[in-house]
Amino acid sequence: MTSSASASTLFSRWTRLLALATLAGSLLSGCGYNEFQTKDEATKAAWSEVVNQYQRRADLIPNLVNTVKGYATHERETLEAVTRARAAATSFQITPEVLNNPEAFQKFQQVQGELSSALSRLMVVSEKYPDLKADTSFRDLQSQLEGTENRITVARQRYIASVQDYNVSVRQFPNNLTAMMFGYKAKPSFTVENEKAISTAPTVNFGK
Repeated sequence: MTSSASASTLFSRWTRLLALATLAGSLLSGCGYNEFQTKDEATKAAWSEVVNQYQRRADLIPNLVNTVKGYATHERETLEAVTRARAAATSFQITPEVLNNPEAFQKFQQVQGELSSALSRLMVVSEKYPDLKADTSFRDLQSQLEGTENRITVARQRYIASVQDYNVSVRQFPNNLTAMMFGYKAKPSFTVENEKAISTAPTVNFGK
Protein backbone atom coordinates (compact mmCIF):
# COMPACT_ATOMS: atom_id res chain seq x y z
CA MET A 1 0.00 0.00 0.00
CA THR A 2 1.36 3.38 -0.98
CA SER A 3 1.75 6.19 1.49
CA SER A 4 -1.00 8.10 -0.30
CA ALA A 5 -3.43 5.18 0.00
CA SER A 6 -2.52 4.69 3.67
CA ALA A 7 -3.21 8.35 4.42
CA SER A 8 -6.51 8.09 2.63
CA THR A 9 -7.52 5.03 4.67
CA LEU A 10 -6.57 6.71 7.94
CA PHE A 11 -8.54 9.82 7.00
CA SER A 12 -11.53 7.67 6.17
CA ARG A 13 -11.37 5.94 9.58
CA TRP A 14 -11.17 9.23 11.43
CA THR A 15 -14.10 10.54 9.42
CA ARG A 16 -16.21 7.51 10.38
CA LEU A 17 -15.23 7.78 14.04
CA LEU A 18 -16.10 11.46 14.06
CA ALA A 19 -19.43 10.72 12.42
CA LEU A 20 -20.18 8.00 14.98
CA ALA A 21 -19.22 10.28 17.86
CA THR A 22 -21.45 13.02 16.50
CA LEU A 23 -24.32 10.58 16.07
CA ALA A 24 -23.86 9.19 19.59
CA GLY A 25 -23.80 12.71 21.01
CA SER A 26 -26.99 13.60 19.17
CA LEU A 27 -28.74 10.45 20.34
CA LEU A 28 -27.71 10.96 23.99
CA SER A 29 -28.81 14.57 23.88
CA GLY A 30 -32.08 13.67 22.21
CA CYS A 31 -32.95 10.98 24.77
CA GLY A 32 -32.44 13.35 27.70
CA TYR A 33 -29.07 12.09 28.92
CA ASN A 34 -27.50 15.54 28.96
CA GLU A 35 -30.58 16.89 30.69
CA PHE A 36 -30.15 14.34 33.45
CA GLN A 37 -26.53 15.35 33.85
CA THR A 38 -27.49 19.00 34.27
CA LYS A 39 -30.34 18.38 36.70
CA ASP A 40 -28.40 15.84 38.72
CA GLU A 41 -25.63 18.37 39.24
CA ALA A 42 -28.22 21.01 40.19
CA THR A 43 -29.62 18.80 42.95
CA LYS A 44 -26.12 18.11 44.27
CA ALA A 45 -25.33 21.82 44.38
CA ALA A 46 -28.61 22.59 46.15
CA TRP A 47 -27.95 19.79 48.64
CA SER A 48 -24.48 21.14 49.37
CA GLU A 49 -26.01 24.46 50.36
CA VAL A 50 -28.46 22.70 52.69
CA VAL A 51 -25.60 20.86 54.37
CA ASN A 52 -23.50 24.03 54.63
CA GLN A 53 -26.26 25.88 56.44
CA TYR A 54 -26.89 23.05 58.88
CA GLN A 55 -23.17 22.94 59.57
CA ARG A 56 -23.23 26.70 60.17
CA ARG A 57 -25.93 26.18 62.78
CA ALA A 58 -23.99 23.36 64.41
CA ASP A 59 -20.91 25.58 64.61
CA LEU A 60 -22.85 28.22 66.56
CA ILE A 61 -24.12 25.81 69.19
CA PRO A 62 -20.98 25.32 71.36
CA ASN A 63 -20.72 29.06 71.98
CA LEU A 64 -24.44 29.27 72.59
CA VAL A 65 -24.38 26.44 75.12
CA ASN A 66 -21.38 27.90 76.93
CA THR A 67 -23.01 31.30 77.14
CA VAL A 68 -26.23 29.87 78.54
CA LYS A 69 -24.26 27.70 80.94
CA GLY A 70 -22.66 30.81 82.40
CA TYR A 71 -26.07 32.02 83.62
CA ALA A 72 -28.04 28.80 83.99
CA THR A 73 -25.72 26.10 85.25
CA HIS A 74 -28.52 24.13 86.89
CA GLU A 75 -30.30 23.71 83.51
CA ARG A 76 -27.98 20.80 83.02
CA GLU A 77 -30.48 18.42 81.43
CA THR A 78 -31.41 20.87 78.69
CA LEU A 79 -27.82 21.81 77.98
CA GLU A 80 -26.80 18.18 77.74
CA ALA A 81 -29.72 17.44 75.42
CA VAL A 82 -28.53 20.12 73.01
CA THR A 83 -24.98 18.83 73.15
CA ARG A 84 -26.09 15.26 72.47
CA ALA A 85 -28.35 16.33 69.59
CA ARG A 86 -25.52 18.35 68.05
CA ALA A 87 -23.12 15.40 68.37
CA ALA A 88 -25.64 13.12 66.63
CA ALA A 89 -26.21 15.63 63.83
CA THR A 90 -22.53 16.33 63.19
CA SER A 91 -21.52 12.67 63.36
CA PHE A 92 -23.96 11.73 60.62
CA GLN A 93 -21.93 10.71 57.60
CA ILE A 94 -23.11 12.89 54.72
CA THR A 95 -21.97 11.19 51.55
CA PRO A 96 -23.17 11.65 47.95
CA GLU A 97 -25.11 8.40 48.37
CA VAL A 98 -27.45 10.11 50.86
CA LEU A 99 -29.18 11.82 47.94
CA ASN A 100 -30.09 8.46 46.42
CA ASN A 101 -30.87 6.64 49.64
CA PRO A 102 -34.32 7.42 51.12
CA GLU A 103 -33.47 5.75 54.44
CA ALA A 104 -30.26 7.73 54.87
CA PHE A 105 -32.04 10.91 53.84
CA GLN A 106 -34.76 10.26 56.43
CA LYS A 107 -32.10 9.69 59.08
CA PHE A 108 -30.51 13.02 58.19
CA GLN A 109 -33.85 14.77 58.62
CA GLN A 110 -34.41 12.98 61.92
CA VAL A 111 -31.13 14.05 63.54
CA GLN A 112 -31.54 17.63 62.32
CA GLY A 113 -35.12 17.70 63.58
CA GLU A 114 -34.02 16.47 67.00
CA LEU A 115 -31.41 19.21 67.13
CA SER A 116 -34.04 21.82 66.25
CA SER A 117 -36.25 20.50 69.03
CA ALA A 118 -33.40 20.60 71.57
CA LEU A 119 -32.53 24.16 70.58
CA SER A 120 -36.15 25.20 71.01
CA ARG A 121 -36.15 23.86 74.56
CA LEU A 122 -32.90 25.68 75.27
CA MET A 123 -34.37 28.96 74.12
CA VAL A 124 -37.45 28.47 76.29
CA VAL A 125 -35.20 27.91 79.29
CA SER A 126 -33.28 31.07 78.47
CA GLU A 127 -36.47 33.10 78.89
CA LYS A 128 -36.20 32.60 82.65
CA TYR A 129 -32.88 34.44 82.94
CA PRO A 130 -33.07 38.22 82.38
CA ASP A 131 -29.31 38.62 82.79
CA LEU A 132 -28.74 36.06 80.07
CA LYS A 133 -31.14 37.82 77.71
CA ALA A 134 -29.26 41.06 78.27
CA ASP A 135 -25.86 39.50 77.62
CA THR A 136 -24.28 40.99 74.48
CA SER A 137 -22.70 37.73 73.39
CA PHE A 138 -25.96 35.92 73.78
CA ARG A 139 -27.85 38.52 71.78
CA ASP A 140 -25.25 38.28 69.04
CA LEU A 141 -25.62 34.49 68.95
CA GLN A 142 -29.37 34.95 68.85
CA SER A 143 -29.06 37.15 65.78
CA GLN A 144 -26.70 34.72 64.05
CA LEU A 145 -28.99 31.82 64.80
CA GLU A 146 -31.99 33.66 63.38
CA GLY A 147 -30.05 34.38 60.19
CA THR A 148 -28.92 30.78 59.92
CA GLU A 149 -32.43 29.45 60.33
CA ASN A 150 -33.56 31.71 57.51
CA ARG A 151 -30.72 30.48 55.31
CA ILE A 152 -31.63 26.87 56.09
CA THR A 153 -35.20 27.54 55.02
CA VAL A 154 -34.11 29.10 51.72
CA ALA A 155 -31.56 26.35 51.01
CA ARG A 156 -34.12 23.67 51.73
CA GLN A 157 -36.68 25.29 49.44
CA ARG A 158 -34.14 25.43 46.62
CA TYR A 159 -33.25 21.80 47.15
CA ILE A 160 -36.92 20.77 47.05
CA ALA A 161 -37.41 22.69 43.78
CA SER A 162 -34.32 21.16 42.14
CA VAL A 163 -35.29 17.63 43.17
CA GLN A 164 -38.82 18.15 41.92
CA ASP A 165 -37.47 19.24 38.53
CA TYR A 166 -35.12 16.26 38.40
CA ASN A 167 -37.73 13.72 39.52
CA VAL A 168 -40.23 14.90 36.90
CA SER A 169 -37.61 14.18 34.23
CA VAL A 170 -36.93 10.74 35.72
CA ARG A 171 -40.59 9.78 35.55
CA GLN A 172 -41.62 11.37 32.27
CA PHE A 173 -41.76 9.33 29.07
CA PRO A 174 -39.50 8.83 27.15
CA ASN A 175 -36.89 10.19 29.56
CA ASN A 176 -37.80 7.44 32.02
CA LEU A 177 -36.32 4.94 29.56
CA THR A 178 -33.05 6.85 29.55
CA ALA A 179 -33.16 7.06 33.34
CA MET A 180 -33.53 3.29 33.61
CA MET A 181 -30.77 2.71 31.07
CA PHE A 182 -28.24 4.91 32.90
CA GLY A 183 -29.38 4.25 36.46
CA TYR A 184 -30.91 7.64 37.27
CA LYS A 185 -33.45 7.17 40.07
CA ALA A 186 -35.86 9.54 41.77
CA LYS A 187 -34.24 11.38 44.68
CA PRO A 188 -35.80 11.78 48.14
CA SER A 189 -36.95 15.18 49.28
CA PHE A 190 -38.20 16.72 52.49
CA THR A 191 -41.59 15.23 53.26
CA VAL A 192 -44.44 17.19 54.76
CA GLU A 193 -44.19 15.41 58.09
CA ASN A 194 -40.43 15.77 58.40
CA GLU A 195 -40.54 19.22 56.91
CA LYS A 196 -42.75 20.28 59.79
CA ALA A 197 -40.33 18.91 62.34
CA ILE A 198 -37.16 20.11 60.71
CA SER A 199 -38.41 23.56 59.73
CA THR A 200 -39.52 24.52 63.22
CA ALA A 201 -36.97 27.19 63.97
CA PRO A 202 -35.91 27.60 67.57
CA THR A 203 -37.61 30.42 69.42
CA VAL A 204 -35.01 33.16 69.47
CA ASN A 205 -37.14 36.13 70.41
CA PHE A 206 -36.14 37.10 73.93
CA GLY A 207 -38.94 39.47 74.63
CA LYS A 208 -37.57 42.29 72.57
